Amino acid sequence: MAPFLARWASFSAKLFGFSAAALALAGCHDAARPAADERRVFRYNQPEALSSLDPAFARNQANWWAVNQLYNGLVELDSTLQPTPALARRYSISPDGKTYTFVLRKEVFFHEDSAVFKPSELSLRKMAEQEARDHHRPVDYDHLESYPVPTRRVTAADFVYSFKRILDPATASTGGWIFRGKILEKPDGSPSDTAFVAANDSTLRIHLKEPFVPFLGILTMPYAYVVPHEAVEKYGKDFREHPVGTGPFRFKLWDEGNVLLYERNFHYWRSDRQGRKLPYLDAVAISFLPDRKTEFLTFMQGKLDFLSGIRAGSRDLIMYPDGNIREDFKGKFTVQKVPYLNTEYLGIQLDSANLTGEQAVQGRALRDKRVRQALNYALNKPEMLTYLLNRVGTAGTSGFVPKALPSFSEKEVPGYSYQPQKARQLLRAAGYGPQRPLKLRLSTVLERKEIGEYLQKQWADVGVQVQIDINQSAAQQDLVDNGRVAFFAKSWLGDYPDAENYLALFYSPNFSPAGPDKTHFKNAQYDKLYDEARRTQDVTKRTALYQAMDRIVVEESPVISLYYDEVVRLTQNNVRGLTPNPMNTLLLERVHKD
Repeated sequence: MAPFLARWASFSAKLFGFSAAALALAGCHDAARPAADERRVFRYNQPEALSSLDPAFARNQANWWAVNQLYNGLVELDSTLQPTPALARRYSISPDGKTYTFVLRKEVFFHEDSAVFKPSELSLRKMAEQEARDHHRPVDYDHLESYPVPTRRVTAADFVYSFKRILDPATASTGGWIFRGKILEKPDGSPSDTAFVAANDSTLRIHLKEPFVPFLGILTMPYAYVVPHEAVEKYGKDFREHPVGTGPFRFKLWDEGNVLLYERNFHYWRSDRQGRKLPYLDAVAISFLPDRKTEFLTFMQGKLDFLSGIRAGSRDLIMYPDGNIREDFKGKFTVQKVPYLNTEYLGIQLDSANLTGEQAVQGRALRDKRVRQALNYALNKPEMLTYLLNRVGTAGTSGFVPKALPSFSEKEVPGYSYQPQKARQLLRAAGYGPQRPLKLRLSTVLERKEIGEYLQKQWADVGVQVQIDINQSAAQQDLVDNGRVAFFAKSWLGDYPDAENYLALFYSPNFSPAGPDKTHFKNAQYDKLYDEARRTQDVTKRTALYQAMDRIVVEESPVISLYYDEVVRLTQNNVRGLTPNPMNTLLLERVHKD
C-alpha cells in the first residue's frame, strides 16, 4: 500500500497543482476582479468520460452535471421536483393544455465572449445599468468604453433557435425526442412554423399537437437550455469545448481527460434572498480520475469536496450491512441519502424477431407468463439489498415506477414477495422440473456481476439454471436495444420526474431501438391507459391511471424490478448548500465552503 500511496501522492500533486495554477489565472483575467480564493473553489471528480459541453448532447449524468453549471432553461425543478420559473419570470398553460406561454426575465445576459459578441453601445449601457443596480451606485454613462462586456441579452428568439437546433438533423442532437411527436409538426415531421413562436423579445409560445402533462418537466432538462446562435455559428462543432451560456459559472479551460475549469459568472442574473449575487464560489475544478478507489482515496485526503455514489469496496468500509455509518467514519464527512429516480431491473425480450439459436429457445420459454412470474417469486430482494448493497435502495416489491415518485404505492401496486414454493409451482405448471430444467442466460455488465451471481443462486434453489454472460457496456446496450438477448440486466434513470417517463418503456409504439420499450411489451389495455394518462390534467386521476398501468406491468412481468435506488452523497464537513435530490442533479450556484 505504501508504494501506491507514494505514486498517488506524486500524481495528485501534479494534477491538483495544475488546477490551482489554472484557477489563479482564471481569477486574474480582469484586474478589477478578485483572484480565486482556494476556499471558494469547489472540486469534484468525474469518473465517466465527458463528451461535450453542448447541452444538445447532454445524454448522460456526466454531461448533465457539467452543463448544469453553464446554462439555464425556461424552468427548473425545485426541491420537491416541481417545475418552477427560471429564465422565464412566469408561465401559463392554455385551458386545452396545448399552448405554453413564457414571459422571460429581461436581466439575463449570455456569458462574455469577445470572439462571439461585438458589444454595441446599447448593450454596454444595459450592462452598466445592471452593474450599477447590483452595487447600488449611479450609472456612469461617460465611460462605457472602459466596460469590456462582449455579450448580449437573452430573448425569446434565442429559445426558438435553441429548440429548432436540437430538432435539426444537421445538429445530430440526442435530445430531439423531447419535442418530436409533441409539438405542432409539418407532414415530414419537422417542426411547424408555429411550433415555437417569439411573440416579442420577452414572450415565447410553444404549441403542442395535443395535451402532454409532463411537458413542463421535460423543459427542465439540459436539452432545453438556451444557447446563442452567434456562438454556435462561430465555433461550429467546436462549440462542444467553447460553451457560452447564461449559468452561474462560465467556461475557462478544458484539458480533456485531466481537468475542466469554470470561473464565476460575475454577471449572473440570480441573487439570494438577502440580495447577494450568486454564485458564492469563485470557481469549479473537475478532475477525471477513472478509478473509483483512487477517487475515494482522493476524497478521503480532502482533495475533493464531494462524492456521489459509493462502490462495493468503499461501501463496506464506510457502512455496516444495515446501512448505518461505521463508528470510525462518523464525523469525518457528511453522508446524505435520498430516494433516487432510478429503477434497477431485469428485462425479458418478448419479441422473437431478432433472437437466434440458443437465445431464441430461451425466448420461447420466457414468453410464458408463468415462467416470468416464477423468476420474480424466486428472489429474496430485501436480503439482496442487505448482503450486497448495505441497504442502499429499497427492494423492488412494487411496480416499475420508483419510490421517489408520487404515484409509487406498494398498497396500490403490490409486487412480488419472496415465495420460492410458489415459484416451483408455476415452473411445474409451465412444464419445467427436475426432468426438464429451465436453462437461461442473463446478459449483464461487469459492475452488476455480483448481483447476477446472487440471483443465479436464488434461481438455482427453485430449479432454474442461469448462466451469467458479462459484456462491455456498449456491447450490452447494442444487444438490448436491438433485441438480440432474451434476458438482460438494465437500469432506468429518469429523464424527468414523472411516472410517464418510466411507463413509456411499456408503450408499444415505443419499441426499441428507436424507443425505450426494450422488451417489446405490447398490451392493448396498457396502451389505452397510457394515451389517456398523457392527456389527463387532473393529478388524482392521472395518478390512478399510472398505478393501473403499473399493475399491468407487475402482472405481465416483462421486467423484474430488483430495487429502487438511492442517492448517497459524501461531502466534506466545510461544504454548505449542497443538498441531494432524487434526480441526483448537481447544482453549485448556492454552494459555499466554510
